[in-house]
Amino acid sequence: MNTDEIMALALGMVGFKEIPADSEIYVSGDNIRRVLFGVDIGSAELLMAKDQGYDAVIAHHPVGGRARVEAWRVFEKHVDQMTEMGVPEALARAAIQRKMSTLEHEAHSANYDHVASIARHLQMPFMNIHNPLDELGRRRITDEISRLFSGKNDATLADVISAIEAIPEFERALTEVKLRHGSLSNKAGRTVFSHAAYTNGGYEVAKAYYAHGVDTVLYIHIAEADLAKLKVDRVGNLIVTGHIASDSVGINPFIAQLRGKGVEVEIISGII
Repeated sequence: MNTDEIMALALGMVGFKEIPADSEIYVSGDNIRRVLFGVDIGSAELLMAKDQGYDAVIAHHPVGGRARVEAWRVFEKHVDQMTEMGVPEALARAAIQRKMSTLEHEAHSANYDHVASIARHLQMPFMNIHNPLDELGRRRITDEISRLFSGKNDATLADVISAIEAIPEFERALTEVKLRHGSLSNKAGRTVFSHAAYTNGGYEVAKAYYAHGVDTVLYIHIAEADLAKLKVDRVGNLIVTGHIASDSVGINPFIAQLRGKGVEVEIISGII
């Protein structure tokens, strides 16, 4: 395979027509048979891959180039997810503005060529695939939640947590699925797994869901300051699934596809 074909495989698995802003091929390559794949990749991992004879390196998180500078644009996907759950579009857009602005400012100051330049210097084919794999994970966990509710109309937050913890990646994780806001005995009600929009929506996105008929929001992580605001409001329930395990839920089906095409994939840096 080549790097274009690897990216196309990921896009095809979720029906995307274009490479999202948080994913990129930094250094193209052909005849790829051995891949080193990690959640986070830096200069050390690139040097290791070169030394150990890998044909390409794949990161999950964006580390450079356009994907580092413009990844914040993917945050707008929260709008589509919120409107699907009944949040009016104008209010959904208002809910993302503060954090999206913060993400854009942070990206503007980043050294977007650090790791990518090392890959070019080593002539190591290098890419990252973020949103397509997060979307795979979002669909996989959403399907698990749907199966729970199809057989249990009065599912509690404890039931939701148990269903997620039964997914193999969560069974292997060092972290636990955490109830951050609410009580385990609370009815889960209308539940959404808010993921695959670059990063979590924070306080404003969760608040918009709660104000428009969603009872329980699942994030893969949340800042303490945002959580504190939600607790002050005393509305809704929040479950945090855990960053690395949740990322792996989307990455592993893609790795299985790569291996099915004859590519040897070695996992490091958080993939479980």
